[in-house]
Amino acid sequence: MSPCPCPIQTLQQRRNYVVGYALTSKKVKSFLQPKLQGLARKKGISFVPIDHNRPLSDQGPFDIVLHKMTGREWRRILEEYRQTHPKVLVLDPPDAIKRLQNRRSMLQCVADMNLSEFYGKVGVPRQLVIKRDASSIPDLVAITGLRLPLVAKPLVNDGSAKSHELSLAYDRYSLQKLEPPLVLQEFVNHGGVLFKVFIVGEAIKVVRRFSLPNVTKQDLSSNVGVYRFPRVSCAAASADDADLDPSVAELPPRPLLERLAKELRQKLGLRLFNLDIIREYGTKDRYYVIDINYFPGYGKMPGYEQMFTDFILSLMQQNR
Repeated sequence: MSPCPCPIQTLQQRRNYVVGYALTSKKVKSFLQPKLQGLARKKGISFVPIDHNRPLSDQGPFDIVLHKMTGREWRRILEEYRQTHPKVLVLDPPDAIKRLQNRRSMLQCVADMNLSEFYGKVGVPRQLVIKRDASSIPDLVAITGLRLPLVAKPLVNDGSAKSHELSLAYDRYSLQKLEPPLVLQEFVNHGGVLFKVFIVGEAIKVVRRFSLPNVTKQDLSSNVGVYRFPRVSCAAASADDADLDPSVAELPPRPLLERLAKELRQKLGLRLFNLDIIREYGTKDRYYVIDINYFPGYGKMPGYEQMFTDFILSLMQQNR
């Protein structure tokens, strides 16, 4: 019997990848949306919840552990797991994340960078850390020469709603009403718009968000006290479709953002984070990084599903 002339097709079996996740219920709801999970399944990616009532080593096997949990005990568990499962990628290393949980150390790596001649000047606002004794704040501000108004933020940035609260102080003596530990930053006028730069591995996405309006000399002379803001740049404050002054709305140069993201990935040792960047009002190329957050609200970012699943596949290809 003659063999079948039809060509025999070899079917390549695609490997399925398992991502174990340890996220708060709020994060699960915002990040693991049906569209993301559906696209992930098509690409052979499964998201599996990690059971905190069982030893991590008894679960899986996982290709990636994705987490945004805090606490010393969780860090210990993850570090032990990394030692015994070196082929599993942990996003991201607990020690690297810890640096972003303190606003004192958070921006230091930006301050140490030298990007002044690369499509613009990037820096951080002058700031002062207050650990205790609110009554000493007016004198400390005078000694350091910080200029009013000042933005006050909690020193600890643990991703909670409270850690994103900020206050704007118009006069020195009202600073005594604040609750340490906190960091004070000089307020930089920026036209009421900030740029959120979402970073997923080597990919970046920029969105505009409304922010605090400019403060004029008249505002400064006629206002006293501390004004509190629960959260300024949330997704509901999107400015992407607003009718803005072009000089305010123009996004920072792409090469600048790519260079900045690359440098910070290396210095921070992180793959999942975002930057809050402002452009000083009246300038074309003077930028300030005012905040950095680990594993931010990607679910609020248009097209995050494609961006994130592509990232996971690229990690798995690099890790072969």
